[in-house]
Amino acid sequence: MTTPEDPNSVASLSNDINAMVAAVQSTALGDKYMVGEGAQESVPPVPVVGPRVGKWIERETTNYDTYATPIQDLEGPKGVPSGEWGASGARYEWKEEYGDVAPADEGLERMLFGEPGVNDHASAGLQFDKYGFLKPSSYFRDFRDAPLHPVMMGNIQLAGYQIPTPIQRYCIPAILDGHDLLSCAQTGSGKTAAFLIPILSKLMGKANSLAAPRPVPGSGDSYIAQPLVLVVAPTRELATQIFDESRRFCYRSKLRPCVVYGGADSATQRSELKKGCDVLIGTPGRLADFVERGRILSLRRLKFIVIDEADEMLDMGFEPQIRKLLQSSGNANEDDDQQVLMFSATFQKSIRKLARDFLSDDFIQIKVGRIGSTHENITQRVLWVDELRKKEAIYDLLCTAPPARTLIFVNHKRVADSLDDFLYNLKLPTTSIHGDRTQREREDAILAFRSGKCPIMIATGIAARGLDIKNVMHVINYDLVQNIDEYIHRIGRTARIGNRGLATTFFNSSNEDIASDLVKVLLESGQEVPEFLEPYRPIGEVTFEEPDSDAEDEDKGGDANGGTDANGSGDWGNEGTATNGAGDDSGW
Repeated sequence: MTTPEDPNSVASLSNDINAMVAAVQSTALGDKYMVGEGAQESVPPVPVVGPRVGKWIERETTNYDTYATPIQDLEGPKGVPSGEWGASGARYEWKEEYGDVAPADEGLERMLFGEPGVNDHASAGLQFDKYGFLKPSSYFRDFRDAPLHPVMMGNIQLAGYQIPTPIQRYCIPAILDGHDLLSCAQTGSGKTAAFLIPILSKLMGKANSLAAPRPVPGSGDSYIAQPLVLVVAPTRELATQIFDESRRFCYRSKLRPCVVYGGADSATQRSELKKGCDVLIGTPGRLADFVERGRILSLRRLKFIVIDEADEMLDMGFEPQIRKLLQSSGNANEDDDQQVLMFSATFQKSIRKLARDFLSDDFIQIKVGRIGSTHENITQRVLWVDELRKKEAIYDLLCTAPPARTLIFVNHKRVADSLDDFLYNLKLPTTSIHGDRTQREREDAILAFRSGKCPIMIATGIAARGLDIKNVMHVINYDLVQNIDEYIHRIGRTARIGNRGLATTFFNSSNEDIASDLVKVLLESGQEVPEFLEPYRPIGEVTFEEPDSDAEDEDKGGDANGGTDANGSGDWGNEGTATNGAGDDSGW
């Protein structure tokens, strides 16, 4: 196939999405992957290397390098020396002689932001018209309209961010104004930048007076890290991803980011903390361990606490650790001037209780889109594929679609290993990730996928949340989950922050339990409902309700939303209204 001159351009990506949709539609013609009378004959899938396997479609020459980011001989694309942990990623090291304005570091700048005009991270697209939202008083359409520190504005420009996403338009002014925050937003909405940009911008002009002194050379084990910002994330992959983003936004400032997470060498992480830490990102278990030891980490200086993907952490059983961290930081901070920010994809009762216990009484609640839904930027296609023909179908699909970063979800670790081995033996550039892999293997897989060395990654649900990698244009549900929320999180790995993407799902008789919910999701986002799903179409008018609404919550009066409605579509309340956590009409 002919590769585009600029594979990262919006027009090129849009054309390739259209080509992939056409390939999926072509692959779906007939009953090729069904069994029984009338189905086309097919041989069992056997990993035979060659241009044609069995009676499958003949493979065309594909060039996955089109979407690859070259890996330097000695340095990874994220500034991580080859063979080292993600926690060792290069960051800007401040020197006292710099004064008020720190000089640029051209080599580090290329590592963090890529070559000028080519950024190695997800950039915002232009498809924000699919999000409905109102305009509260604190609202801006351009980053230049926000009162941000000049160094932060420079980093935003280096990162190539031009159009703030809806959640950024609301969260940034709310955080700058000093509000505690509970934010619920759809996947791929750009929430990491929504909290890092205002937090770091507020601290950049105050770092000299607020930050802990840097360690004295030769002080040894006596130094205790005292960060100003704590970000808690549920998974190691999300924690390292937020750390990468913080390295970019802390560039040319005194603020020094660090990350700690389980499964990796704790000595390396302790070593980084002992160099100084102002922004700390971590998973609950490793954070609790370091705090309890007492000689590694102190939370006494914290000014900002961010709980990211709070619903997932509660589902994973991390509530005791989260509560302990919040209580420890609250008791340690003598000035009682902390801001607590919580981000969640759902609005379940456990989230509301956590918010009431640790957020201020006048916290702001922001909701963008209907929680528990997806958006029209993701083109969803559902194919009937019999269980015995899945490997055949996935090979045909990958060979007929244009080369692109593709994330394939399976339900079991053994299936991930088997499918990875199968496709790799067919000369496809694959890698895989699941919970039984060592942390080194997990980090290597993410790096290979992110750089484009292995642009096809097979993953279990471990990669369903938070993973944000540039140009993941195709998500394939090789195995369909029985939980519709998990389905939405999976397909949300594409079409990030206003871009377009394609999600292909294999469906068969074993997936009937999710069929009704799947049809509702397709209808809500204006997608085609295939004929075999028509029996599951709701009778009459289709209504889309928010999951686990707190209208029944007896502990909180006033507005049923319990916060600021940034949706504007009327799903959460009357369009054009905004209320704070106390339920009044004061807005922002």
